[in-house]
Amino acid sequence: MPASSSQALPGSRRRTLLIGATAVVLVLLPVLLTQYQTFQATMILLYAIALLGLNMLVGYNGQISIGHGAFFAIGAYVTAILVSSFGIPYWATIPIAGLVCLVIGILFGIPALRLEGHYLALATFGLALALPQILKLHVFEAWTKGVVGIFVRKPKAPFGLPLTADQWLYYFTLFFLALAFLFAANLLRGRIGQAMIAIRDQPAAAASMGVNVSYYKTMTFGLSALYTGVAGALSAVVVQFVAPDSFSLHLSISFLLAIVIGGLGTMWGALFGAVFMVVVPNLASEISTAAPWAIYGVAVIIFMYVMPTGLVGLVRKIWNGFSRTPAAGGAA
Repeated sequence: MPASSSQALPGSRRRTLLIGATAVVLVLLPVLLTQYQTFQATMILLYAIALLGLNMLVGYNGQISIGHGAFFAIGAYVTAILVSSFGIPYWATIPIAGLVCLVIGILFGIPALRLEGHYLALATFGLALALPQILKLHVFEAWTKGVVGIFVRKPKAPFGLPLTADQWLYYFTLFFLALAFLFAANLLRGRIGQAMIAIRDQPAAAASMGVNVSYYKTMTFGLSALYTGVAGALSAVVVQFVAPDSFSLHLSISFLLAIVIGGLGTMWGALFGAVFMVVVPNLASEISTAAPWAIYGVAVIIFMYVMPTGLVGLVRKIWNGFSRTPAAGGAA
């Protein structure tokens, strides 16, 4: 026991150092970046929130979803409608959008309990296809403005802070990302996280041990929808515009691709996946304006062949190589 404790201590110190260095970099980024680069960095942060929620569902609980773009859209529209039609402050709409998506996610998750694997994936696929069309219906046009969409005014930094609007929105989004990571870390490392992983790996064995499979699956789906809804609400404020065509099926597929490339079942995978989601399409457009999605597709194939465990797996190998710790210690 003493030997193992002495080996675990340096590893925990290295992780603490890594987290601290990452936090410092994230805080200093807006000072070093241009206005457009700060906007891109903000998009990475809010996508990381959505991917963290989706990774809880897919990576930790084993439920496949190709429809989380729909919850992203719901969160964005809740914020846009509350701000533009009711004059509610933008910061107050973020938790409201998250709660709305939590309720909708639970309501969708209850009947989805009868579906597993590719059947659940197809059900969420239908949700992603249907929602943009629903937002265009004349019945809801008074709220959603149909195909025209809703414009949201960009907020300025409060309290006279010496920050531009883009810098303020970056720190505003970073605050919610920090809350999301802290909550997820406490949740996944505790009894609930163990139950989620047990259901993913051996659902029958988990049920025989007294784990309420239906409850944990439903609540994980709702919590995942909450995270994605918060990210969507932040996107409405950052992008300043929402429209049905902004939340096509491509967004849901991009979310799923990003968590696989970032690293399934890892919290850092959400951040790495968000970087991939923003940076790679932009690089593909710069390489070829005629066929950017062909370049994007080739990049996805290369990532899958070279890094089957995702970017987190590659970083772990490099980290373990430098620190010369056993692979088991790195996985722990």
